[in-house]
This record gives sequence, structure tokens and C-alpha cells, in this order.
Amino acid sequence: MKVVAAYLLAALSGKASPTSADVKAILGSVGCETEDSQIELLLKEVSGKDLCELIAAGREKLASVPSGGGVAMAAAPSAGGGGGAAPAAEAKKEEKKRKNPMMTWVSVFSIGCT
Repeated sequence: MKVVAAYLLAALSGKASPTSADVKAILGSVGCETEDSQIELLLKEVSGKDLCELIAAGREKLASVPSGGGVAMAAAPSAGGGGGAAPAAEAKKEEKKRKNPMMTWVSVFSIGCT
């Protein structure tokens, strides 16, 4: 995943076709190490393909994957009575604060590929 992220960063920086050296430089700048075989495999797979088309195809594939939207568990009734509603209210409040994790990827994938 880090190799793909570095490749996308290189592409966003304006390089039409990032090289192995570009990907290594980005990963090295943040202290990540990776095997050359991983970088070469990615470059082989994306060679000659339009990045925006790859992202669009990936989006279609991700749309078919279940995202697992959380199911709220009912709070067990307390033996002492009263006070059972407060934890449920807190759970709903906390549930609303959560962000959709896919929004980050949607934001990344929508940059320059409209």
C-alpha cells in the first residue's frame, strides 16, 4: 500500500509516469523501506495505463465491496433500573462523530480525475 501511495504522490506532483527512483525518493523521505520487487511490480502493472482510468476502475470494484456499516448493539438493561438510557444516548452521540473512512480515499481518488 505504501508503494501505491508513493506512486500516487509522485503522479500528483506532476510526473506523468513516475519511475522507481521517484517512488524510492518519496518513501525514503519518510524513512520507509521497501523491496525493489514491489516497486517494479507496481510499475509493470500500471505501465502504459492512464492513472485516472485505473482509479475509476478501482472505484467500481470498491463499490461492490461491502463496507460493513456498524450495527448498534442494544444496551443491556441495568439491574438497578434507571440510567439505562444515558449510555444509549452516549453511544448514539459517539456514532454520529465517526467519519466515513472511505471519504479519505474518495478525496484522494477525485484529485485531478474528473
